[in-house]
Amino acid sequence: MNNRNYNIYFHTHTISGIIICALLYVIFFAGSFSFFKDEISSWQSNSSYKENKIDAFPYQPFLDSLDKKYDLSGRDLTLYFYANSPRVYVSMAPSQDTINNKQAKESAYFNYDLSKKEEKTYAEAYDMGEFLYRLHFLAQLNQAFPFRVGYPIGYIIAGLVSFLFVFALITGFLLHWDKIVSNFYLFRPWSKLKTVWTDIHTALGVIGFPFQFVFAVTGVILIINTVFIMPFSQLLYEGDTEKIYQELEYNADVSSAFANKPITTIPSLQKFVDRTQAVWPKAFLKRVTLKNYGDENMLLIIEADADLKRNFSGTGLIAYDMRSGKIVQERSPYEKSSYISVVKSIIYRLHFGDYGGYFVKIVNFVLGIIGCVVIISGILIWLVARDKNSTPAHKRKFNFWLSNTFLAVCLSMFPVTAFTFIVLKVSDKMGQAFTYQVYFYSWLALSVYYIIRKNLNRTNRETLLLGSLLSLGVALVSGLYSGNWLWSTFSRGAMDIFFLDLFWITIAVLTFFSYLKIRQRTISK
Repeated sequence: MNNRNYNIYFHTHTISGIIICALLYVIFFAGSFSFFKDEISSWQSNSSYKENKIDAFPYQPFLDSLDKKYDLSGRDLTLYFYANSPRVYVSMAPSQDTINNKQAKESAYFNYDLSKKEEKTYAEAYDMGEFLYRLHFLAQLNQAFPFRVGYPIGYIIAGLVSFLFVFALITGFLLHWDKIVSNFYLFRPWSKLKTVWTDIHTALGVIGFPFQFVFAVTGVILIINTVFIMPFSQLLYEGDTEKIYQELEYNADVSSAFANKPITTIPSLQKFVDRTQAVWPKAFLKRVTLKNYGDENMLLIIEADADLKRNFSGTGLIAYDMRSGKIVQERSPYEKSSYISVVKSIIYRLHFGDYGGYFVKIVNFVLGIIGCVVIISGILIWLVARDKNSTPAHKRKFNFWLSNTFLAVCLSMFPVTAFTFIVLKVSDKMGQAFTYQVYFYSWLALSVYYIIRKNLNRTNRETLLLGSLLSLGVALVSGLYSGNWLWSTFSRGAMDIFFLDLFWITIAVLTFFSYLKIRQRTISK
């Protein structure tokens, strides 16, 4: 490689990496844990989905209870289902029957826990699984800014970070292309510090490159589809966002006008669900929508994902006229799907890793943490390369300040995450506000402490040790406060809670071993 190309790749890789490193670390760290979002929710609520799995959702009793409380006549109602979760999210629009429905102006969006038969608002049902999932695309920043910018700022920043990360990956790959094989097998743990971090950065970067590239590209596409597509709705669709989402197959292109003619008997929703499941065996019904409830033009729309063993990317939609029982529109998840549907489904599967059970989740978690190590090693390489006597003093101070801040913020995430798990279990509290307070205040306090300490080695060692001890504490409080000892959850089949406790114990052992190795190396010097 000639010097000109090498310099272009080197500077592009370095600049793009430094700009995004802290936010990218947050995205990777939180995203790695959010692979276990359902297990975290079961652990925190002390309600195992595996143990209390319900074979069939009680559609009719559930709708009857909602009708008594909210009066569903004239409303559009949507039920959102999630695999491996006892929770159902319910969205109810205001009623179009403003004459007969006294509660017509009311709308609702809430969570219903089937195992506990509890109804909670989104903020009340908010747990650590939801928090880490949202944090991995910086959703919390949408609420942090005291002004409105027209678009969710957190999503925009996450999209730009993912886009710059693609540049960093490609330029880093090209930078090492000539010696990619020889450098991959090169590791010199007893050499000078910069050499150690360079070897780690190169080797782990090569190992994680396919994973990181897939997640960077799919992350960019997901953000584009949800945020950056909005400006084009003005340009190409004259502001009709409903139309653009229909063409992207996010919303069903099925509608029925409200006739304002009530029907005496509401058709059985269960009958239509059973009919759909008979046609689409083992398909997962992810969204059920009722339009114009109790009206002559009552419409039922069911959206489903195919059984992965039969079709990896299959998504289906079927719409019924509930009065006549006729199918208005149908797209089977087991037949040839549209190009948009296939691509969209594959992107979701690859990004969320929900297609191979615990094995795929664990592999994705490990590769995600490897991405965090690559980011940290990149920061340290950047610092060591510029910490020379030939560098002006003010630049050296700035470089150290920047690296010290980045490392304090990034490395403190590990103990803070484990600490928040413990507090949420001990306090037995849930809720968005409480989770925010515990996590962000402790993160701020620990980050400021290590920034003031100005000792990179101690920051690394102490966050590993503290995180290791707190990780073990997560499993301990699970047993002490909920009775969920490993042998107990395993014997009764609560495998999601069992897995999460075992997962934290494994993290505790591995990080404590890493701490001992780093400490041993420090003492030997």
